[in-house]
Amino acid sequence: MIHEVDESLRLLMRHEALHGADIDILFETPTKEWASRRNTPTIDVFLYDIREDIGRREEGVIAVRNEDGKVTGRRRPPRYYKLSYLVTAWTQRPEDEHRLLSACMAALLKHGELPEELLVGSLKEIGLSVMVNIALPPPQDRSISDIWTALGGELKPSLELVVVAPLETHFPIHVGPQLTEPPVFGVRRADPAVSARNRPEIPGVPPRPAPKPEPEPAAKGRKGKKAPVTKAEEEPAQAVTDPLPDEDIVMSSDGSGRTFRMQGLPRRRR
Repeated sequence: MIHEVDESLRLLMRHEALHGADIDILFETPTKEWASRRNTPTIDVFLYDIREDIGRREEGVIAVRNEDGKVTGRRRPPRYYKLSYLVTAWTQRPEDEHRLLSACMAALLKHGELPEELLVGSLKEIGLSVMVNIALPPPQDRSISDIWTALGGELKPSLELVVVAPLETHFPIHVGPQLTEPPVFGVRRADPAVSARNRPEIPGVPPRPAPKPEPEPAAKGRKGKKAPVTKAEEEPAQAVTDPLPDEDIVMSSDGSGRTFRMQGLPRRRR
């Protein structure tokens, strides 16, 4: 992304500030040794600081859609970074340097953001604005004189240029295939072996004990005596289930799709 910002700035200054004049536009470090070798008019755009613009950071995901508008994937939002440049002019006369700096400042002030037709590479593909700020006061943690001291040169007229450019994070989030058919739900009665259980077995959980049959009240005979208990009455009532129907009840027109079984509690025969 950084080299693409450099090329976009070069095109902007070439077309808007210099108007095709034979002046070099470089991105070199303006040290004393470098300056002593310059013998042609030059505009130097020195990148000296890169840091993220925390105020523009976004969270979440962005849906990626195809030509039909269907979601084909998801991606994380881009990050924004501040690229700080030191713009200087190098000629034989200070008046010419001031004239070049004035032309660069007017061209950059004309555009609050880099023109779309001058963007290159991923900056053009991402489709987001690249903001440009020129001649703003430097941050509190540094000054222009400190920068020149670190470069080992003498203080020179310069412009503070800050470009806020987006950077694609390239962390795609894949999604599953698209649904081509609606889901089909079916209902059928469970098998007798499955219905006899009180509940499905769960690992680590003991099975639920079967409920004890409640004793039926004894019928009284004459003079308050109990009636004799038959053999059939001595046997406890057992849980039974309805037999499996001849045909399943499936809520599907073509018989395809999943079949969901609904298990009910067993009923007691009286």
